[in-house]
Amino acid sequence: MKILDASCGSRMIWFDKKHSSTLYMDNRQLTEILCDGRILNVHPDIVADFRCMPFADNTFYLVVFDPPHLKSAGRNSWLAKKYGLLSEKWQEDIRKGFQECMRVLRPAGTLIFKWNEDQVSLKEVLKCFDQRPLFGNRNWRGKTHWLVFMKL
Repeated sequence: MKILDASCGSRMIWFDKKHSSTLYMDNRQLTEILCDGRILNVHPDIVADFRCMPFADNTFYLVVFDPPHLKSAGRNSWLAKKYGLLSEKWQEDIRKGFQECMRVLRPAGTLIFKWNEDQVSLKEVLKCFDQRPLFGNRNWRGKTHWLVFMKL
């Protein structure tokens, strides 16, 4: 595989949820009927933690990292099921996840990072990274941000 989605969830961001060059990873597997009747399917190709990935260094050309962004939501709420929850040590988790994403990227590989700052600001999250993004969306009025990093 050439692409890794390191925290795929239900693959909401994907146009092709079964892209043939992509390995979908998440730390959970579930099927739930949400309160509005929709079915939530989280069925990754591999169940693993983005803080400690089971891949060799320099494996993927592209890594997508869309980690949980909520600090508070009911543990069994539809929000928690759909998006996951941050732990109390979320800064360390995000830092480790970013480092792992960069480790498994090939040299000159691209990391796409997505963050929703509903509960944690992007400014706080960027403090967890040891490099700045190359570019990303400049619409700071919205809550969802897309950033691009490169392994140099």
